[in-house]
Amino acid sequence: MDRYGRVARQFMKFAACGAVGTLAQYGVLVALVSGFGVGSVRASSAGFVLGAVINYALNYRYTFASSGPHLATGTKFMIVALLGLGLNAAIMAGLTHGIALHYFASQLLATAVVLGWNFLANRIWTFKR
Repeated sequence: MDRYGRVARQFMKFAACGAVGTLAQYGVLVALVSGFGVGSVRASSAGFVLGAVINYALNYRYTFASSGPHLATGTKFMIVALLGLGLNAAIMAGLTHGIALHYFASQLLATAVVLGWNFLANRIWTFKR
C-alpha cells in the first residue's frame, strides 16, 4: 500500500474512533440542552471533553498503535484536544449566535472542521513515530 493509502486508512480508523467519541459528545450536548436547559456552547464543550478522553484511549491503541508513555502522549493529545475545543466553541458561537443556525446543525459543521484539525495535529505531533 502506498503512503497515501496508509494515511487514508489511518484517517478512516481515526474517524471511526472519533465517531465513538462524537456519539458521547452529542449525547451530552442533547441531554444538557434539552434536558437541563444548558446553553449550547457550554453543553457542546462539556461533551467535547468526554469525547476527547474516549478518543485518546481508542486512538492510542487502535489508530496509532502507540507505545509512548501516557504522560507525554496524553499531554500532547489533550493540548491538541483543548485547541480543538477552542475551535469547536468558536465555531459553535459564530454559527449559533452569529447567524442563528440551529445548535445541532452548527455542531455538525464544527465537528467536520475539528476532525480535520485533530487528525493532522495528532498524526504530525502527538503520535509521531
